[in-house]
Amino acid sequence: MEVTDVRLRRVNTDGRMRAIASITMDSEFVVHDIRVIDGNNGLFVAMPSKRTPDGEFRDIAHPISSHTREKIQTAVLGEYKRQGELENPEYEEAGAS
Repeated sequence: MEVTDVRLRRVNTDGRMRAIASITMDSEFVVHDIRVIDGNNGLFVAMPSKRTPDGEFRDIAHPISSHTREKIQTAVLGEYKRQGELENPEYEEAGAS
């Protein structure tokens, strides 16, 4: 399974979220709301999740193998860095559509 497209929106927020991405796998399957987070050890990719009634977050979709997770992270962070190299990258307010 390969990441064939990455659509990324950088966001302005007071928190650690830096961008929201959608990826296409094998030109056939799309996953929305993947987040780029600025963590204690650098940037990482968080899969889409929702909060349970007890306040926990549960992934809605996630890769089963570490190999596939690495492919997704490499593709999303690569696009994030590419956009950061642009002269005037565009930002959205968090929560805007």
